[in-house]
Amino acid sequence: MTVNAEPQIRLDKVVKRYAAQVVLDGADLAIPAGQFAVIVGRSGSGKSTLLRLIGALEAPDGGRVLLEGRNLRAFGERQLAELRRRRLGFVFQFFNLIPTLTVRENVELPLALNRAPRAEAEARVHELLDELGIAACADRFPEELSGGEQQRVAIARAVVHEPAVVLADEPTGNLDLDTAEHVLELLQATCRKRGATLVMATHGREVVGVADRVLRIAHGRVEEIAP
Repeated sequence: MTVNAEPQIRLDKVVKRYAAQVVLDGADLAIPAGQFAVIVGRSGSGKSTLLRLIGALEAPDGGRVLLEGRNLRAFGERQLAELRRRRLGFVFQFFNLIPTLTVRENVELPLALNRAPRAEAEARVHELLDELGIAACADRFPEELSGGEQQRVAIARAVVHEPAVVLADEPTGNLDLDTAEHVLELLQATCRKRGATLVMATHGREVVGVADRVLRIAHGRVEEIAP
């Protein structure tokens, strides 16, 4: 795997608290482009908070979060929205698909928001649905799909606009073990094929041996543990 010398994601002495609870306390982290990094730990340990900070969904109370060398604190709301729309992709535990849209329409949504040409959007969506084995589901609605199929749609939606970074928050937590392993394999293979950095939070251990790095949050800091 080839990575750039400059980290694509950097946390520098980051502090994040909710009322009296300190979740991150001077946390440092550097993730190079193209890496698959996993954050493990129990629920409530701060994994999701870390992803929200990297994804510009929340701001730190102290320190800096940098994406591609740019301090997210320096961005206005409109700039942050554009950053999330163009440079980031999100995969969630509960899929977050729009129930009134078909599979094809759900996956097309990021391209529509980015005003991609119609022919290009259709070609990308067709390619991804085929790659993820759900082309036959294109005209079905989310409620007509299994959990594994819905999560594959969510993966397609997260990468269709070719983001630099994909953030996955417990993406297999709502699936049975066999389906979870298959979805994990598809997610990391899809990101690697496109050169996207993948940062995943999970409380499971199914990622051990698959990820490039395994991290955990302890006492408000990010620690590296043996993969």
